Amino acid sequence: MSDYDYLVVGAGLFGATFAYEAAKRGKHVMVIEKRDHIAGNVYTEEVDGIQVHKYGAHIFHTSNKHIWQYVNQFAEFNRYTNSPIANYKGQIYNLPFNMNTFNEMWGTHTPEEARAKIDEQRREMAGKQPQNLEEQAISLIGRDIYEKLIKGYTEKQWGQKATALPAFIIRRLPVRLTYNNNYFNDDYQGIPIGGYTQIVEKMLASDLIDVETGVDFFDHKQDYLSKYPRILFTGTIDQFFGYQLGELQYRSLRFDTKELNTGNYQGNAVVNYTDAETPYTRIIEHKHFEFGKGDKDKTIITREYPADWHRGDEPYYPVNNQRNNTLYTKYQELAKKQPQVIFGGRLGQYRYYNMDQVIAAALKTVDKEFDN
Repeated sequence: MSDYDYLVVGAGLFGATFAYEAAKRGKHVMVIEKRDHIAGNVYTEEVDGIQVHKYGAHIFHTSNKHIWQYVNQFAEFNRYTNSPIANYKGQIYNLPFNMNTFNEMWGTHTPEEARAKIDEQRREMAGKQPQNLEEQAISLIGRDIYEKLIKGYTEKQWGQKATALPAFIIRRLPVRLTYNNNYFNDDYQGIPIGGYTQIVEKMLASDLIDVETGVDFFDHKQDYLSKYPRILFTGTIDQFFGYQLGELQYRSLRFDTKELNTGNYQGNAVVNYTDAETPYTRIIEHKHFEFGKGDKDKTIITREYPADWHRGDEPYYPVNNQRNNTLYTKYQELAKKQPQVIFGGRLGQYRYYNMDQVIAAALKTVDKEFDN
């Protein structure tokens, strides 16, 4: 048996939060990570004085005061407000859909005019039950916004036609009859000054925590299972069980990051490309996450390309349709027969989590493990 009380598989936010809390309770923890760095998908690294979000834009936002106070233990956050814009064939629109969007789309000036235009466009679906994502979107916002700002982006994101996607993917759409470009409605929002990696570094800094990167759990799975009394596993649950019930589906991403000899490439941190012809979904310009930081003559941009997922690829988004959710439920039943192993995180629990939700779920797991 090991001298450690816990093996944590995965050094992302979920695993790091659990390890931090376990060490606070006097537990000795080994953390292993398949990548060559800690912090999972929130990993940031400094280039030209700019904190580069290596795996896509991460904006911390929450209405949970406890979680906000918790994460602020580990970093000071700036006042960044997420205000993405959409580029549709050179036309620029504000996101979320608000009075600026409607003015650019239709020339409306008042909330009454915008509401009337939306209601007029929604009549196309009057009396019909939406059968797919396209019909659902039109029933919520009308055809103009659907065609320009939803259709192409969504089809690229999911790799399917909108008419083939289930309606439940879009349960609602954020519509604001104000000139407010803040994408989130949460009470707290910001980005850690100096990037996200420091948060996980501080979580894992205890003398009771050891960390090894570049280590794949599956290279020595049986040895780990025999050696460690308790294991927190944050990888894909279907892989843990050797895909014996079949593969869960994921969407993957490809990132194309470039350094440019200009101080300001696009004037915004996030620009979504919503037409079907542009192969990427968005361009991130990292220096705009921390206003005024970085080399004034250089910038770092990342183009984000959605991709089909195959074994060996990095899984980013679970595809939570009926087939996959049913299959995940069956894997949960297998997990119950592994009392030594705790399954956590977006891959272990097969659900999409925002960062605050990851921490909240990890703390819930901690409470269940130690305080009940």
